Amino acid sequence: MTEQLTAPESAPEPLAETAPEPAAPPGDGRRRRRVLRAIARWTAAVIVCGGAGVGTAAALTSMERTDVPGLATESDGRWAYPRLSLPPLPEGSPRPYTLGNEGQVHHADPRRLLLPAPAGATVDAKADGRLTTSGDAVLAFFDKEARPGLEQTLADSTLRHVTTRSWTMPDGTRSTVHLLRFGSVAYAEAFKDELIASDDGDATPEILPAGVQSAKLDGYADDIDVADTMVYGYHEPEPYGPEQTRWAYIQAGDTLALVVHTRKGEALQVPFQQTVTLQNQLLG
Repeated sequence: MTEQLTAPESAPEPLAETAPEPAAPPGDGRRRRRVLRAIARWTAAVIVCGGAGVGTAAALTSMERTDVPGLATESDGRWAYPRLSLPPLPEGSPRPYTLGNEGQVHHADPRRLLLPAPAGATVDAKADGRLTTSGDAVLAFFDKEARPGLEQTLADSTLRHVTTRSWTMPDGTRSTVHLLRFGSVAYAEAFKDELIASDDGDATPEILPAGVQSAKLDGYADDIDVADTMVYGYHEPEPYGPEQTRWAYIQAGDTLALVVHTRKGEALQVPFQQTVTLQNQLLG
C-alpha cells in the first residue's frame, strides 16, 4: 500500500512584515491603475499563448506519427488492433514458461488469451470468444477425408476446450483464430504432429485445409521472436482458384493456436503476419 501524504503538523511561519510604501502623489493613482491593468492583460495573453503552445506540444508528443496531420505515413497494410496486454492470472498461478510451471499450462481465462478483432471488423456473433469442449469447428477447416482421424486424435488427447473468434474485414478478408488447450504439452504437440511433419527440416503439412491442393511454408515465422513458442506458417501457392488461404499453427505449451485468413483473389501477407505475431505474443 502506498503511503498517503499528510499535511504538516506545524503551521508555516507568518511572512515578515514590510515597511509601507510611500503614498503616491496626488493624481497619480489613476495612472498607476491603468498601467497595472495593461500589465495584467499582457501577462494573461502570454500565459494563454504559452499554455496553448505547451498543450499542443504535449498533444503532438503523445500522438502516434500517423495521427498527426502532415506527418502521416502511407499505410503498409497492417490492421488497427486495440492495445494488447497479458490477461490477469488467478492468484498464485504462474505464467506458462516460468519456474514452477513445468507443464507450461496457461492458467489465464482462454477468452482473454484470444486475439481481439481489429478496428473496422465485422465480428461473427456466433464465434466471438466462443468457448466449447468440441473440436468440430477446427475439424471443419481440414480436408474432409482427414477429419475422422483428427477427430479420434482429439478424443484421445484430453482436449480441455476450444476458444474461437472470427471476423470479416472491409476488404473481404475472413479471419478465424482457434485456441485449442490440451491436458498437457505432450498432447498439444501430438496433435500438431498429426498436422505437420516438423521433423523433416521444412515442416511440411501432413494435412491440408479443405479445398487447398498444395501449401508453401512462409519464411517470416523465423522472425517472430517469442520465447518458448514455435510458429509454422503456410500459404496456398498459385494457382489457387477464386480465393487464397493462409494459415499458421502456434505451438505454445499446452495450447495450439490455428490462425486462418481467406480472401478472394489474394490473402495479403502483411495483416496475416501481424495477426499471427500478436496472437503468438498473447500466448507467450
